[in-house]
Amino acid sequence: MSGWAIEVRVPPGSRAATAARLVEWTELAVEERADGTLVSFAPTRSMTRALVSKLEEAFPTGLETACTRIEVSDWATRWHDGLGPRRIGRVVIVPSWIRPEGDPADCRVVLDPEGAFGSGEHGSTRAALRLLERQVRAGEVVLDLGTGGGILAIAAVVAGARRAVGVDHDSQAIAVAEANARRNNVDHRVAFVCGDATDITPLLGPADVIAANILQTVNCALLPAIRQTLRPAGRVIFSGMEQEEAEEFLTVLEHEAFAPIEELCDAGWWAVTARCR
Repeated sequence: MSGWAIEVRVPPGSRAATAARLVEWTELAVEERADGTLVSFAPTRSMTRALVSKLEEAFPTGLETACTRIEVSDWATRWHDGLGPRRIGRVVIVPSWIRPEGDPADCRVVLDPEGAFGSGEHGSTRAALRLLERQVRAGEVVLDLGTGGGILAIAAVVAGARRAVGVDHDSQAIAVAEANARRNNVDHRVAFVCGDATDITPLLGPADVIAANILQTVNCALLPAIRQTLRPAGRVIFSGMEQEEAEEFLTVLEHEAFAPIEELCDAGWWAVTARCR
């Protein structure tokens, strides 16, 4: 099978939005290289041209693309290559095709992201997970907004939460997340809901911890719903934003009466834990 690898470079502040668009348009995971280049795939030349045209229309400033014909046996499973167990704080992420090893006391999450975002390999997911595992306490209720493969919701209950609910607008992601919950034998404590987090979140509360690993614009739009849903001593973890977006988002949090508790950066991606004032 042959196809086209599409390398995309955009200004740092636009990477998250560009990656989200690529996932939406191709329904495939997007690789982010160490230098910030995003790599997507299209099976034909015409689809490649159409994808580049969409990118140029959506991001007219600072966009650079390069298209290379490649031979692959199955791009849909190529993301397996090079993935192995990864420790993130006290949580160990283990791909489903690798036999788990290590300390039985580890908070181990067996994961198969398939086409959904959130494998623990992306800086924004790692940052969110590190902050989450520091915040979750035994018996608490956790909401995971933009759940992708379900990694944060599953990790929350593995780390001691009584219950977790993940929300995503993508039905494919919900199916992947539900399968991952079953793999970890936590499907009786984790549920997933498909829909708009702005509308659904207040219906799922009250929550002790909310994680929102999405785009900055979506995180901003979710602030009223999050405030309505958090318990009085609740904490919220915002991720999915680049370091360049931190100052702007902190200003929004201040305006909306959220107080930052802890900030963290991972490979150029920034996350923050906050609580309502």
